[in-house]
Amino acid sequence: MAGPTGRGDSLGAALNDLLRSQVTPRHRLSSYNAKHWHAQLSQLTATHRGQQALEDAGLHVTTKTLVNWLSDSEYNVRRSYLDIIHTAYENVAIVPADPIPDHIRRGQYEISGVVKTGDDERTRGTVDAAPLRIDGSRGNWDEIEELWLAGELTDDEFEDHFIDDVIVEDIGEGTDGWEFPGASYSVEVR
Repeated sequence: MAGPTGRGDSLGAALNDLLRSQVTPRHRLSSYNAKHWHAQLSQLTATHRGQQALEDAGLHVTTKTLVNWLSDSEYNVRRSYLDIIHTAYENVAIVPADPIPDHIRRGQYEISGVVKTGDDERTRGTVDAAPLRIDGSRGNWDEIEELWLAGELTDDEFEDHFIDDVIVEDIGEGTDGWEFPGASYSVEVR
């Protein structure tokens, strides 16, 4: 029975495609695009979540002051308050990534595409060569998850860490390291 599959023009791209099909990445809500402090404050005060973000960021002003700010976009607001408004706005605008689920961390991976170790280079996942099989449960996923949660897990970073922290942990260094020089990959997790 086939499991979730990711595809891409590199191993890292296929891994990211697989992960994004399973969990929500860190992202910015498209409705939060205001640049000016007044527009940000107006948007924040319109929702309970925004008001809570202002409070959590440390905005402690009277209702009268808040009404004065909202009624005049040219009101002279101290820099420290502008920073608090901006921080609260960013805290609401950014949706954190879901953690990497256990079925991804502990899955059995089948990698199809060009795989090279030493002088051995072949296209895996064909009639002539089985997919490269990797046991994800033997890997160390800490750095991958840290980059994922920070929204910084690029295709290149994912590929590098997957090789070093998952493949090598499972089956070793290979003849002379692992390379994935192809232009099309598919990664299935079972």
